[in-house]
Amino acid sequence: MVRHSSRIELSQSSLTNNINFIKKKVGEGVRISSVVKANAYGHGIREFVKMAEKAGVNHFATASAFEAEEVLAAKSASSDAMIMGILYDEDIDWAVENGIEFYVFNYARLPLVLESAKRLGKQAKVHIEVETGANRTGLTKGEFPATLTFLKKHPEEIAFKGLCTHFGGAETFSNQFKITMQHERYKNFLKQCKQKNLMPEIRHIACSAAALAYKDTVYDMVRIGVAQYGFWPSPDIYYMHLQETGKQSDGALKRIFTWKTDVMDVRDVEAGEFIGYGTSYQASQDMKVAVMPLGYCNGYPRAQSNSGHVLIKGKKVQIVGLINMNLFMVDISNLSDVQVGDEVVLVGRQNNNTINISSFSQVTQLLNNEMLSRLPAAIPRSVVK
Repeated sequence: MVRHSSRIELSQSSLTNNINFIKKKVGEGVRISSVVKANAYGHGIREFVKMAEKAGVNHFATASAFEAEEVLAAKSASSDAMIMGILYDEDIDWAVENGIEFYVFNYARLPLVLESAKRLGKQAKVHIEVETGANRTGLTKGEFPATLTFLKKHPEEIAFKGLCTHFGGAETFSNQFKITMQHERYKNFLKQCKQKNLMPEIRHIACSAAALAYKDTVYDMVRIGVAQYGFWPSPDIYYMHLQETGKQSDGALKRIFTWKTDVMDVRDVEAGEFIGYGTSYQASQDMKVAVMPLGYCNGYPRAQSNSGHVLIKGKKVQIVGLINMNLFMVDISNLSDVQVGDEVVLVGRQNNNTINISSFSQVTQLLNNEMLSRLPAAIPRSVVK
């Protein structure tokens, strides 16, 4: 097999550390649902699911049936998959047949689920998502009584697996009033369940930020995305953790992701010459540059042009010129003996230096999640210790 222009390494020990930290935070008896949407935040569903299982996780949440199909192919028989987003009508049979749990966020979906369960002779596993204030998806309070009546009427065909909602902005403390309001609305839905004598098997509303910062939002299950990958949901959540622990800094969450490439070419550039497309960078003196065999088509942000850094021989070297579709250049004038084929770290550690995802965020205004989830699935991922 021919080599790709870059590669991603995933650390099993770092993931296990992160899962153990989250388990300690949320307490015993709380199930962790590993959110693996967007190709496991760019880490790769196929590889990550197996890693997470090894770390003790057995529930996986996706944004679509397409992603759930990838989880189904990767997970063990004892693990569960859940679709939080789009499930087309024509794919309901597939979800029911394969025991995939899925959100129902409008009443009109329920008769279709019932028909599918009857046709297949298998029980559908649904999580009822309720609208509490994010105004994305979720059953309204007007639809909810009829939904409970429907579920109570058809327990053999439809399992009431969960009652859930989604917080809109739990990572920012300025939104706390909104999160409190959403939680109160959720509790009102739970009261209606109790009044109908129809309780869900699982109550779940907490994402990474809520699970780490709002202990009262931790019910039977938490949906953990960004934190399991080694990133604090926001500075607010990190600084709250530092206050709780009395520490000045804490590496409790460890990045599991390292992105590497290799030097494609080494070139001498004379003073006065331009580097790359246009005239964005002109050499003020004689220079030596190394050419990287990837660009924005590989998920490397174009906004890093003339400002970003990579690691070569353990040293940070600056990008010079515009990042184009599949090439960019770095200034290696102060390095000696750089050769074609030398390893380059785009994100991660080399010797005593590190390039963090946050360095991309500061320059490009991309969120950590956004940067990672844009990485093409074609980049090979491998698991390391």
